[in-house]
Amino acid sequence: MSDVRDVIIIGSGPAGYTAAIYAARANLKPMLFQGMQPGGQLTITSDVENYPGYPEGVLGPKMMEDFQKQAERFGTELHFEQIVEVDLTQRPFRIKSEFASFQARTLIVATGASARLLGLPSEMELMGHGVSACATCDGAFFKGKKVLVVGGGDTAMEEANFLTRFASTVTIVHRRAEFRSSKIMHERCLKNPKIEWLLHKEVAEVLSESGKKKVRAVRLKDTRSGELAEVATDGLFIAIGHEPNSKIFQGKLALDETGYIQVKKGTTYTSVEGVFACGDVMDKTYRQAVTAAGTGCMAAIDAERWLEAQGGH
Repeated sequence: MSDVRDVIIIGSGPAGYTAAIYAARANLKPMLFQGMQPGGQLTITSDVENYPGYPEGVLGPKMMEDFQKQAERFGTELHFEQIVEVDLTQRPFRIKSEFASFQARTLIVATGASARLLGLPSEMELMGHGVSACATCDGAFFKGKKVLVVGGGDTAMEEANFLTRFASTVTIVHRRAEFRSSKIMHERCLKNPKIEWLLHKEVAEVLSESGKKKVRAVRLKDTRSGELAEVATDGLFIAIGHEPNSKIFQGKLALDETGYIQVKKGTTYTSVEGVFACGDVMDKTYRQAVTAAGTGCMAAIDAERWLEAQGGH
């Protein structure tokens, strides 16, 4: 068991790294666990054009590298390990990685969320090359192009509507004729002249241009007849929802019905004193790099003030 740290941060996306920058500058000597996907969801995004301070745009992985360097510059201790267990019932908190145990006075949870994907090898291969799980991040790359959106919930309707600002046509692909989305969102899409529909269909494969990492078409399977058909498209947006990475906090922190960590309004305070949550694990509304970074800053300041109120750090 290691010595007791003032702050341990779990997660290494914009939220985790920003929390680390602020905590390190406050001289809290944070320890950060990067997990299995250092950089989080941004590592499967090719270009980021909407983050302030990068006028030319930046590659997602490169941006996370910059965040990491800045966190390290102020003395953040990084561990390329996954946290597998937390005990929040005793103080200091106990945290276990695959290799060792650690203790912390405060804990900042920045474990993020994962876009639910279809689970096709071709989808992963072309992720960031015409396949995307975020319309607000990537929509602008499809000006005047044809795109498909997969899903039947509010996420799909929102993404489809948003994409009509850029794409020439947006086709919603859904495995049934009934939708889980709210009536108002569905009707908005029905009224939009740029939106077309392919119902009773599911994506069987994403097809690329020969020798190029670029989407050219999608092979769809009819859910009733099993028949396969190819549909030409420039892009495929997966919009079947997100899953917060909060499994290890089940029964330990208050979560909402979909698994997002609940925080006290306007703060990053969770249901356990001394545990703070930031980024996509607590934000199901915005899910942007810039909002994640903002809440990472809040979490570090909340943790610092909380430690001070407990009698200094």
